[in-house]
Amino acid sequence: MTPPATPPPGDDALTLDRAHVFHSWSAQGALAPLTIAGGLGCEVWDDAGRRYLDFSSQLVNINIGHQHPRVVAAITEQAGLLTTIAPGHAHLARGRAAQRITQHAPDGMNKVFFTNGGADANENAIRMARLHTGRDKIVSGYRSYHGNTGAAVVATGDWRRVPNEYASGHVHAFTPYLYRSDFWAQDEAQECERALAHLHRVLQCEGPSSVAAILLETIPGTAGVLTPPPGYLAGVRELADRYGILIILDEVMVGFGRTGQWFAFDGFDVRPDLVSFAKGVNSGYVPAGGVIISDEIAATFDERVFPGGLTYSGHPLAMAAIVGTLDAMADEGIVENARRVGAEAIGPGLAALAEKHPSIGEVRGLGVFWALELVRDRETREPVSPQSMVIVRDGCLARGLLPFTADNRIHVVPPCVVTTDEVATALAVYDEVLTTLEESL
Repeated sequence: MTPPATPPPGDDALTLDRAHVFHSWSAQGALAPLTIAGGLGCEVWDDAGRRYLDFSSQLVNINIGHQHPRVVAAITEQAGLLTTIAPGHAHLARGRAAQRITQHAPDGMNKVFFTNGGADANENAIRMARLHTGRDKIVSGYRSYHGNTGAAVVATGDWRRVPNEYASGHVHAFTPYLYRSDFWAQDEAQECERALAHLHRVLQCEGPSSVAAILLETIPGTAGVLTPPPGYLAGVRELADRYGILIILDEVMVGFGRTGQWFAFDGFDVRPDLVSFAKGVNSGYVPAGGVIISDEIAATFDERVFPGGLTYSGHPLAMAAIVGTLDAMADEGIVENARRVGAEAIGPGLAALAEKHPSIGEVRGLGVFWALELVRDRETREPVSPQSMVIVRDGCLARGLLPFTADNRIHVVPPCVVTTDEVATALAVYDEVLTTLEESL
């Protein structure tokens, strides 16, 4: 694939963007977004043909890589048959997509409600939990992001919740993060025990009989790739069962190969009641998300109307993209590739960087889902400044690497199809950029 011809003056992407596009999570005046004209595999390029190795996976969603031919073909074929249909009808693409998804879900989870993305997936999972239990409260983590719709953004724990707190019935708790422990823990076992004790106290203080669900990202992503310590999610399950509370696992970012498993919770001893998903289910080729529903919760609505719906729920083009994606991932061993590359290349490579660079406070992750936490001082663990992260971002871009940076972290999140050679290229860039950063500290 080659870059397009240079557009006529006034019709280039950046000019039109700055004239007419309003961007999310941004003050608009000083924006100068990178212009992307095309992509293939783990690469994207701009209008001038400059190529970037995409180690952001955009917003950690291009699990199958850019322009995978089987997914593009699936969308094209469906477009020739039926481009759209109301959600009240049955159509083959939607049925196949739901079947493919539930084949990877735990036993006893056989129904899928489709949405347009991850935020409304969490929105509807919350709605289902409240209606099924007859309770109102949702307990979620302070270090979390669940989307930018009414209840989802209030369930979110980070700063984006604060200017958007219009929904009610939400409670937050601290979840495990040993490197910056809220519990004065010295090791993973203490962090797990104390985080569970804290959650238990929150449930007791709120009144367990008022809590419909505990909503957690299986591995908090935007908050820092915070892999839970052994036993934590199993302990959450035990607490939930003790009080008749449901567990909603948010797999929007970590599902469908990102951690080297079909679902991230496959690597932990926990069975959810509801699973929200989006992003990797079809790599965002056409917007799609949804909720995987336990048979018990689905049965609640056998004779009772479920009061939720979306015009584009189960959109045919999105469903075809899901089928194409999941079939290609299974046939081509893409989930296994993510697990292998993480274990053999990314993990050891980042550990070697940490040995060399004192600005790396901690490395954590698995599969193709990692974070480098950057600090000014390893003893005090003081985070590097926002200005330092500008050095990191700009240094990566100048060297042809598209990074994902958040707060004081580099998130190392390439597509699941990444090769060991591409990982080596990215590691060399991180090495150079961190050397430059340390000279400025």
